[in-house]
Amino acid sequence: MMDIHRILSQLPHRYPFLLVDRVVALEKGQRITALKNVTINEPFFMGHFPHRPVMPGVLMLEALAQAAALLTFDMQDASPDAQTVYYFAGIDNARFKRPVEPGDQLMLEVELDRVRAGIYKFKARATVAGELACEGDLMCTMRRIG
Repeated sequence: MMDIHRILSQLPHRYPFLLVDRVVALEKGQRITALKNVTINEPFFMGHFPHRPVMPGVLMLEALAQAAALLTFDMQDASPDAQTVYYFAGIDNARFKRPVEPGDQLMLEVELDRVRAGIYKFKARATVAGELACEGDLMCTMRRIG
């Protein structure tokens, strides 16, 4: 549905902070399913934790937010420009249910809940092999800078 080249044209993030590898399903204005292949080469594994590498929960939430940004840009039929920044506005009800380790494929599922006053609210969950790893309610907004 959306390969890495299209994702790179939509998101300003770059290695090592680009956390979406592919979009596998997209329903305009409703939901997106994307994936992140987690490898031992991720730079955060050197320190989190060297004897038992685990993907930090905040990075799982960031991956979900990046998927939410792709859904938002698609809804607006627009690509971000250098003057537009997509920010977290809040995270509620975040829960972490299982560790994510090298070799896992993190499936990112984000559904638009509502849009009000420029704040987009999403229901988000990340799974590994069908097992819930992380979930939360994300709030994001876009701002023009400069």
